[in-house]
Amino acid sequence: MSAVADPGRVLAKRLRELRKSWWPDVSITQAELAEAISGRKKASLQLVSSWERVADPTAPPEDRLNAILTFFSSRRSIERRPYRLVSEGDLTPEEAATRALLRDELFALRAAALAPDAAAATTDVPGRPSIVGRGPWHYKVGPVVIVCAEPGTEAPPATLDPDRSKLSRLADLDSLFELHGHLRAVNPDLEVRYVGARDMQEDDWTAHLVLLGGIDWNDATQDAMRLTPIPVTQHSDDDDPSRGCFRVVSRGETHSFPPEFDNRGGARVLVQDVGHFFRAPNPMNRERTLTVCNGMYGSGVYGAVRTLTHDVFREKNAEHLAQTFTGDAFSLLFRVQVLNGVAATPDWTAPGTLLHTWPEVDER
Repeated sequence: MSAVADPGRVLAKRLRELRKSWWPDVSITQAELAEAISGRKKASLQLVSSWERVADPTAPPEDRLNAILTFFSSRRSIERRPYRLVSEGDLTPEEAATRALLRDELFALRAAALAPDAAAATTDVPGRPSIVGRGPWHYKVGPVVIVCAEPGTEAPPATLDPDRSKLSRLADLDSLFELHGHLRAVNPDLEVRYVGARDMQEDDWTAHLVLLGGIDWNDATQDAMRLTPIPVTQHSDDDDPSRGCFRVVSRGETHSFPPEFDNRGGARVLVQDVGHFFRAPNPMNRERTLTVCNGMYGSGVYGAVRTLTHDVFREKNAEHLAQTFTGDAFSLLFRVQVLNGVAATPDWTAPGTLLHTWPEVDER
């Protein structure tokens, strides 16, 4: 399906045209539109952007589209700042007629965009949208470099065992396999590679960086976090690993978030880890990003990766990011339940899952 004929892209282009030039003398910003149509259910700048993104269109839900067409049906929406949404019941007959015309046009485009034949062009599995070129793990340019932790501090031997795999030196292999495969699927035309933290070269620091694991075995994570404004730090205790935790300094107070253990058969068993997902502009090249998937243990790292790769939860968690954060730097600390030794994928929308988010709500 061509870009011209694709109704999803036509809808995205039309929504952008409305915002930019519906009123010849006024150009509405995405942030202004998001604030005006928010109501009880907050709409973020990122959400509005996703509806207008021609290269990767997302059709707005019916309630959001109704709010948009109501906003543009009345000049009174922009009579004063902040812009506001006039109640549909308060529209004049002329405004109601304008709304009806916009509704017919926009909802027809939305229906066409969501029709099965329109979705077929971007679907790998019947009934399931393709992940190619979309989502939080989609990058417009490469390369993408996954930096893995390396257990221990010893240097690799001068003469390597010919049967020894390069992967044998790396930690969090389950997370690496999960994320590398997802990144390659979402970005089929980009270079996606992995490297051990001790093998990083100068150019690696200027790519889209994805850091797996924390400060114990991944020096790159420690270096990168030092260069960012995030108020979250990771602390370990070599004498008693169970006393390690993530710490947050907020409004002069320090909060600690440790993992949880249970005594089973005389052994201490990890039953809940703490995961950390953090994204910001790469401090060494702000045209690229830095992403950290971390945990107190490997379960937390794996849980952080799976939040946005697992086919059951990735769409829901991605939507949560779009609705919660408006800037290009954000952080989430969350519980990762460990069931019979296996990390369960966190649902960021489930009550009690999130422990801390940054920026905090009243700071935005």
